[in-house]
Amino acid sequence: MSQTSPVHVIGAGPAGLMAAERLADAGVRVVIHERMPSVARKLLMAGRGGLNLTHSEPMERFLPRYGDAQATAADWIAAFTPADLIAWVEGLGQSTFVGSSGRVFPKAMKASPLLRAWLARLEGLGVEVRTRSRWIGRRDGGWLFDTPQGERMERPAAVVLAMGGASWPRLGADGAWTGEIEALGARLSPLRPANAGFDVGWSPLFRARFAGRPLKGIALTHAGRTVRGEAMIAAYGIEGGAVYALSADLRRTLERDGSAELTLDLKPDLAPARLAERLSRPRGKDSLSNHLRKTAGLDAVAVALLREAGPPAETTRAQGRALADRIKALPLALTGMQGLDRAISSAGGVRLDELDERLMLRSAPGVFLAGEMLDWEAPTGGYLLQASFASGVAVARGVLDWLDSRG
Repeated sequence: MSQTSPVHVIGAGPAGLMAAERLADAGVRVVIHERMPSVARKLLMAGRGGLNLTHSEPMERFLPRYGDAQATAADWIAAFTPADLIAWVEGLGQSTFVGSSGRVFPKAMKASPLLRAWLARLEGLGVEVRTRSRWIGRRDGGWLFDTPQGERMERPAAVVLAMGGASWPRLGADGAWTGEIEALGARLSPLRPANAGFDVGWSPLFRARFAGRPLKGIALTHAGRTVRGEAMIAAYGIEGGAVYALSADLRRTLERDGSAELTLDLKPDLAPARLAERLSRPRGKDSLSNHLRKTAGLDAVAVALLREAGPPAETTRAQGRALADRIKALPLALTGMQGLDRAISSAGGVRLDELDERLMLRSAPGVFLAGEMLDWEAPTGGYLLQASFASGVAVARGVLDWLDSRG
């Protein structure tokens, strides 16, 4: 396929780069605009702690991770499955492995080798990448960009917008596009933090001693939903993968009620009766902390959490049951959520019903959207990246179909 005017992709994150690759591979001339000095900064940041590409769990468990956007995410992921993503990564020379939790990583455990190979492929496909090129609006039927050489007007055959959400704004995704999108006639849901930590009113002593310490092998429950995994004590409250998996529900509760309760099971593998029996054993000269460590396997952070919630009862046989109940269901009062500048991702954005089946804006023919600009969210664990990549594949198909329909 060829046309006089290229397709312009605005935003050089995973969704935008993937859309550009698929379009160029189909013979379309593609120009990518990135307002930052380099591309895919958020992807590189995510890869610093191990680039979690996707997850190996079955689709019947995978797809519900997308909550209200499950049906849309299912369409995207049908176009680019976790197996497709793994094959694509390995096609770039980056072997992968599945971790003990089922998450999938490149063996290099970082994003930079993958990104270098990807950019080399795009260059080989003839994709033009313009950094420091910021879209500033539509004028006189064209698309205006602020560049180091001054303002530049473009008249593309179609445009893919993939400018990210509003989290980690220092990396480029600041949500500044909302006004221009509304000017195109699209409705938006407010941008809100997702996969962010929550505020807890720790005592000064607990904060000083335990900020930065992990809580391993726990289970968290909110609104009838339980997630097992790990969390981290932060100076402001609590964060981590298990918390992020519940963040959408916790955020809604906070927005509605002004506070939320998170219930911690510090020993999810121990049945309450068995735990109570252990705690009721005589402790002799052991301190309560040592007794909890020896009988229940609680570390110093978990014991301190019990004290933070109120002094634990002495472990007589009767009171051992009460202490076991507390260990199995420790309430934690959340008073707020960290903002977009501290969030891993964002919720909200362009409403999904503003797009047709090609991911084209109903109000602006020839304008397509992908990635985190759209109103969906997912927990960490590979779900965010999988859907971002997949939306890039899906939007490229939509653009190609629309171009074909126009001859």
